[in-house]
Amino acid sequence: MALLKILQYPDERLHTVAHPVVAVTDEIRALVDDMAETMYSAPGIGLAATQVDVHKRVIVIDISDARNQLHVLINPEIVARSGDSDDEEGCLSVPGVFGKVQRAGKITVEATDRDDKPFVFDADGLLAVCVQHEMDHLVGKVFVEYWSRMKQSRLQARLKKLRRKVL
Repeated sequence: MALLKILQYPDERLHTVAHPVVAVTDEIRALVDDMAETMYSAPGIGLAATQVDVHKRVIVIDISDARNQLHVLINPEIVARSGDSDDEEGCLSVPGVFGKVQRAGKITVEATDRDDKPFVFDADGLLAVCVQHEMDHLVGKVFVEYWSRMKQSRLQARLKKLRRKVL
């Protein structure tokens, strides 16, 4: 397994739409393992392949305190949604930035697992938020892009200032 480089917002590659996985191969399973290791190391609770510059519809999530309940979602699709959630989110691609995003409170998801078996599950709370957040990455959207133009402009200025300090 290997740690992968996580793209940082506003890297344009984060806006690339991911392609469906045609077959779950050893290469895809290796990607899943590398993504999980990267997510745990970061540390984070979710990671989409887009964030590591691999534009395939693959997500890993683990919201457990013990970090031992890895969810692998290949070609995930939300088939039902209900209710509202207005939770604060963060992102490994936008470190140190947190903010609220309107999402569905409950979702039903269809996906394929690392063994190429299709499955369906219901999610609410943090898991529902995390799945929706990571699925946004697969269509090239970062959570801060839900914010107002003014708030996004302030974030851009702050990130630019931080980059100048690093250089």
